[in-house]
Parts: sequence; structure tokens; C-alpha cells
Amino acid sequence: MNEENKTHFGFKSVDVEEKQGKVAEVFHSVAAKYDIMNDVMSFGVHRLWKRFTIELSGVRPGQTVLDIAGGTGDLAYQFSKKVGPTGKVVLADINDSMLKVGRDKLTDRGVINNMEFVQANAQYLPFEDNTFDLITIAFGLRNVTDKDMALESMLRVLKPGGRLLVLEFSKTNNPVLSKIYDTYSFSILPKMGKLIANDSESYQYLAESIRMHPDQETLKAMMQNAGFERCTYHNMTSGIVALHKGYKC
Repeated sequence: MNEENKTHFGFKSVDVEEKQGKVAEVFHSVAAKYDIMNDVMSFGVHRLWKRFTIELSGVRPGQTVLDIAGGTGDLAYQFSKKVGPTGKVVLADINDSMLKVGRDKLTDRGVINNMEFVQANAQYLPFEDNTFDLITIAFGLRNVTDKDMALESMLRVLKPGGRLLVLEFSKTNNPVLSKIYDTYSFSILPKMGKLIANDSESYQYLAESIRMHPDQETLKAMMQNAGFERCTYHNMTSGIVALHKGYKC
């Protein structure tokens, strides 16, 4: 097997065709405790990151939104209220366990009249060209096997003038914060995963996947190479998280 047929799964090198299954195992394992762990891991700050994403989206009543790797539905829930009864939100996730948790949660909240739930791979989105006004993917792109293919797929299903928002962990240039963050990610986070979700290995992978994800400028260039224009990004929490934005012209 040559290196062209390899990709990373955290810090490990695996065959390309293996990664999707390995990532699936991680999210099957963490789905039931995903919301609780998000709050604990980020000390609740993930809610502020997502709120900023909603504000920057500029979504309006009647628009159509695709939330990829939408998981338990935090963004989809807010978009559902924004687009109203004349709009539509599609919550898509490759993992059926995550999708079930999201569907059940949003059903309990009574906001599914303008929503659809679709199990889908970001690399092969099962939608017509020029379908969506807005696409978001929050904390999901780093788990995609072929990110370039996924970005091209997103561009295809966006309407002209539509926009993509990518919310993802990124790279901080603050050396003190970087050291603290590394200690937290690799010494504390897996132990928290073991304590709360009875799964340290999945959270070890999630920490490693963050480190393997492209930095801000690299991801911006990837979006431009895929065909997005007017690409920008906003750093949050000193660059620990970044929100990238690009348009289909």
C-alpha cells in the first residue's frame, strides 16, 4: 500500500477506505453522551462559538439550509427558527447514531415541521445542484476522509450567491495557551471521556484529529481551490476555533 492510499486517523496512518468506518465507531460510541461532553469539554463555550456562527450566517426566512455533520442538532434547531415555516433545514450526518440522537432531540422540541434528516457522506452529497442558500459544517470537517472532495461537493449543491460556513478547531499562535491546551487535550480530555462516557479512546482520537486538521490559512486556501470566493475566517478563543466563510459566485 503506497502513501497515496493512506490517510490519518488521529495520529495513526490508515488505509483510506478504513477511515470512514473508524470514525463511525467513534461517533457510535459517543453519540449518547455527545451533548454532555460538549458542555464539559468546552466549559460551555461551544454555545458561544455556535451562536456567532448563526449570527454571521445572515440566514433569512424562507431560505434553505444544509447543516452537514449536524449531529445532535444545535445549529439546525436555531436555523429552523430563523428560516420559519416557508424555509427548510436539512440536518445531514454520516453517522446514524448521531442522526437518531439529533432527530429525537429536535422532535422533543417540536421544531421538525420545516426540517429533514438525511444520512449522507459530505464527499457525496445526495442533493441536486444549486439547492441551498447556506451550508454549515461545525466540528465535522476534520473527520472527513477527503476534505477537498467534500468542499467541492458543498460548492456544487450551493445556489449561486450561497455561502458556506465551516466552524472547526484550529491553531492558536499563543505559545502559553498552546501548551495549556495540549496538556488539557491529551492528559485531561481522555480521562473526562472515560469518566463521563466510559470511552477514553474516542476522546483521544478527537484530540488527535484536532491537531491533524489544517490551520486557518491552509483551510482558506483549500476552500479557494474548491471554487469558493471571498473566503475569510474569524478566530475565536485565540484561534483555538476558527469560523471560515466562502461564497459561490
